[in-house]
Amino acid sequence: MKLFTATVISLSLLASAWAQANPAGAAEGSGAPQTAPMQDSQTINITRSGSVPSRKGPAENFTGSVRVDPLFQANAPARTSGSLVTFEPSARSNWHTHPLGQVLIVTAGTGRVQRWGDPVDEIRQGDVVWIPPGQKHWHGAAPNSSMAHIAISEAIDGRAVEWMENVSDAQYGAPLRDQGTAAPAPGGQPRPSQRAIGDFAPKLAELTDDVLYGDVWERPELSKRDRSLVTVAALIAMNRPDQLRSHLVRARENGVTQDELIETITHLAFYAGWPNAVTAISVAREVFEKK
Repeated sequence: MKLFTATVISLSLLASAWAQANPAGAAEGSGAPQTAPMQDSQTINITRSGSVPSRKGPAENFTGSVRVDPLFQANAPARTSGSLVTFEPSARSNWHTHPLGQVLIVTAGTGRVQRWGDPVDEIRQGDVVWIPPGQKHWHGAAPNSSMAHIAISEAIDGRAVEWMENVSDAQYGAPLRDQGTAAPAPGGQPRPSQRAIGDFAPKLAELTDDVLYGDVWERPELSKRDRSLVTVAALIAMNRPDQLRSHLVRARENGVTQDELIETITHLAFYAGWPNAVTAISVAREVFEKK
């Protein structure tokens, strides 16, 4: 009898632990329950990168090519789940709402977000978007750029999202908020190219800011740090000290260290020639001493 009682108690405890590790919930990326691995809510768990398979965003919830990578599911008493969602150019979600709101963390590229009744806003890598509870909205990639974001939301009664109708081409193609004027840099100042040449060559400044920096530099295939190294190396090899000066500053902002830049110049002495490397070192000294 004691053995029977102990067995029943053990099975009850195991069932309780399993139930805590498998709460009901729906991820925005799929409209279906999360498939991240079952977790013990009382221990630290590590889900290895790539261990949870990606899936295609379902056509009933998205327009265009969308990939969803589940990141974590809600473990009771927590009710927060998250996914990495990658949109190819022009892809977007349907209109939808979240009962407790949503946070989007843009990890790559350039995208769009719109609340019902508001203008379309542009979002870029590094932006954090808060969508209030119950607000009808959509989000997705820009027409000429892919975009990836981490989507984090909470569930009520097992539901974290309410899907609605498609975003039409006309709605998607609506003008951006304040699109008619050049978007200012942080602090309300004109963007770099507008400030440097906008008064003399406004179209070249617009193309530089919108196409070169707004599109090419935002492509997710290379990080901004790596893109800065490529650009700096090319300018050193072509002996372009005027352009190199500003890109050394940008490289530091994008995470390239002073030592790494000096080492890049040293290596390029063997490929691009000593005179180019010496010129580059002089420019780098000037830039770094100003910092």
